[in-house]
Amino acid sequence: MTARGLDGIRVVELGQMVAAPWTAKLLADLGADVIKVEPPHGDAARRRGPFPAGTTGGDESAPDQMGGLFAAINTNKRSVEADLDDPAGRSTLHELLADADLFVHDLVPEFATEHGLVPESLRAQHPSLVTMSITPFGQTGPYANWRATELQVVHGGGWGWLTPGCVDDPELPPLKPHGHQAAFQSGFAAACASLAAVDRAQRTGHGEHIDFAQMSYVVGMLEAAFISWSYRGENPSRLGARILNPWGIFPTSDGHIFLVCVEADQWERLKDFMGRPEWADMDIFATLEGRFENEDLLRMWLGEWIAAQPVMELFHRGQAERLAFAPVNTVAQMAADEHLAARDFLVTYDQPGLGDITVPGAPSRLTNSWWSIRRPAPALGEHNGAGFEGAATSAHARPAPAAPSVTPPDRPLDGVTVADFTWVWAGPYCTLHLAHLGATVIKVESSARPDLGRRLPTQSGRHNPTLDTNGYFNQYGQAKQSISIDLGTSQGRALAKRLALSCDLVVSNYATGVMDEWGLGYEALAAERPDVIVGAISGYGQHGPYRSYMGYGPTTGPLSGLASMTGYPGADADELGVSLGDPAAGIATAYALVAALVARRRTGEGQFIDTSMWEATTACTAEGWMEWVLSGTQPAPTGNLDLLWSPHNLYRCAGNDDWVAICCVTETEWAALARVTGIDPADERFATAADRKTNETELDKLLGAWTRERDQWDVTELLQAAGVPAFPSLSSRSLEANPHLTDRGLIERLDHPVVGQMSHVGIPWRLTDGTNGVRAPAPTLGQHTHQVLTEVLGLSGDEIATLEQAGALR
Repeated sequence: MTARGLDGIRVVELGQMVAAPWTAKLLADLGADVIKVEPPHGDAARRRGPFPAGTTGGDESAPDQMGGLFAAINTNKRSVEADLDDPAGRSTLHELLADADLFVHDLVPEFATEHGLVPESLRAQHPSLVTMSITPFGQTGPYANWRATELQVVHGGGWGWLTPGCVDDPELPPLKPHGHQAAFQSGFAAACASLAAVDRAQRTGHGEHIDFAQMSYVVGMLEAAFISWSYRGENPSRLGARILNPWGIFPTSDGHIFLVCVEADQWERLKDFMGRPEWADMDIFATLEGRFENEDLLRMWLGEWIAAQPVMELFHRGQAERLAFAPVNTVAQMAADEHLAARDFLVTYDQPGLGDITVPGAPSRLTNSWWSIRRPAPALGEHNGAGFEGAATSAHARPAPAAPSVTPPDRPLDGVTVADFTWVWAGPYCTLHLAHLGATVIKVESSARPDLGRRLPTQSGRHNPTLDTNGYFNQYGQAKQSISIDLGTSQGRALAKRLALSCDLVVSNYATGVMDEWGLGYEALAAERPDVIVGAISGYGQHGPYRSYMGYGPTTGPLSGLASMTGYPGADADELGVSLGDPAAGIATAYALVAALVARRRTGEGQFIDTSMWEATTACTAEGWMEWVLSGTQPAPTGNLDLLWSPHNLYRCAGNDDWVAICCVTETEWAALARVTGIDPADERFATAADRKTNETELDKLLGAWTRERDQWDVTELLQAAGVPAFPSLSSRSLEANPHLTDRGLIERLDHPVVGQMSHVGIPWRLTDGTNGVRAPAPTLGQHTHQVLTEVLGLSGDEIATLEQAGALR
């Protein structure tokens, strides 16, 4: 059998629905041995669906069902049934934990305490074990024991407040993107942090408890929203126009297409592409500010031109002119796409009970191809009595536990160095998480062509604007070092190559082929260092017919099918509020880099990680994808509603544009909601979950009338006290002052050398043993040039002076 990067790593998963199971699946897909511990009624995702046409689910009396969501995110695992309310079930769990490297769970503090699964007791029983608790609000703070689903996490974290964007009717509520996007993205980050901690534990014998809060993670992926508030006093929302224009989804003759022009030269190329219509050369559209102020006219005339064009013809012709067009795909269109086929992205396997199904494959392609579906999702308790498989005999064998060292590394990636050739968001987001885990991240940049993140219209409103006063860069550049190297010079490229070869990891997200042209691509580096680990992020990946196409984060919502599934009920496809492809690809690459680092410690092998923003986003579309696979139905936009649960919506409260997210998943929660709101429990319209779904409009009217007279926080606290999931939809302004986030230390105000103590979003997890908090503010341009050249590369003063004279250090 082919050795895989994480062979020998043993994981116990105790989780429901998406976040914890996805965390564990990511590890399983690269070779880890994952045992999923389920209660007698099984993971709730088993009953969630989607189900094949003509069948239904949701019956708790038949827990061993196989819905599409469960099947998609539980492959490569074994299932052991254990009732933690029974001594025998607790014994089964601890027997597995005794042999495990990692324990992933989603238990709120009350339940964890009740069952003896808190950090202190776990450390006493299993000192080298790493525990990842991934919950909506974390294990500490005022909201730690509050109930929440994806609906509350998305809106509580500020994502919903931005979605879909460019709404002109304030009566339309903030919106949840389709599916469980917050849970999927949190799962990637949790897998990355978990694996880094496991690696440290195996080298030192010291375990760790990582307290991961999904709400905090969402706050950190709001693109420019949070820093627009903290740096400029602007509070972005779903209302109003984009700063960058043109930007948006437009109807075509046979579908919809997305277009964004980020730089001024792209607008000029678009005008040429359209044949220079008279309106496009009007003075009102000559500047970024003019296109923003006249966005309605721009959209009208541009929309008229686009409406006559076929989608795919416009996509391919536009991309040939380096214009970021992207089709608004359905699942069926992706399943037939030539680029995804050429990259072998889609994988078909036999799932008992469902037959042959085709699902999105690996979020990143690896030169040493470890990713595979080795076993289908398990039946409930299919592996009862099983323990972890014996250590492999290959070079990937599980290492013997280390004797605990006296002083373990403070953070999991302490001592790891990263050569960072990234800019804007996807790449910097990747390396930010490596820095959060303790790595020394050395950002290569130049005043000759500054990072777009330093130039976006998010400059501090309190300072004279410079390349060091931009909130966008300062958010995603935290705790990094900056070295100025002009890659336009031969001396600069030679120096950059020397730096890359000296570091543990190399990351880039320049346009496809640029690193190769500079002699910094994987092949050039591997020729001199065979064990080099390189991560490359791009819109469409490093090979395939679209490899040279221009891709930005905003294009991936449409490309991945999420845009076609997101929007208000009965309306057209819409945007996701944030440019999801950037953080999705960034965190997927960070996880793959850590996995490659773990494998290299065992095998000495290098790795090339090719992450397509399109594929990394599509990997998180399990529910919508499986609905099409199993029933042939393309999911339609449903707003904040849920396919099964009702109530499940956003409700207007007293105040200016104040909303609260409320849902009921269980009959107990529904009974509590009815009691608090005064809804008649004997009302036949709402007697069962199916009845409530059928009569959802009437139910929403009743709840909306009740919430409209009350403050959003009063509603939240009343319902949470009764055990009902509820939380306000928060803006960036609200997030900065939120007491829970403050209690968890998420909002950082480090002293930046130019802008001083401005608010930034920090680390979404907290370590029990390691130091928490961001170590340093973002660097000024070239701040660490001499330090890196002397301390990392060992250059002398004369050598540095020669490079300066050659113009290589600017």
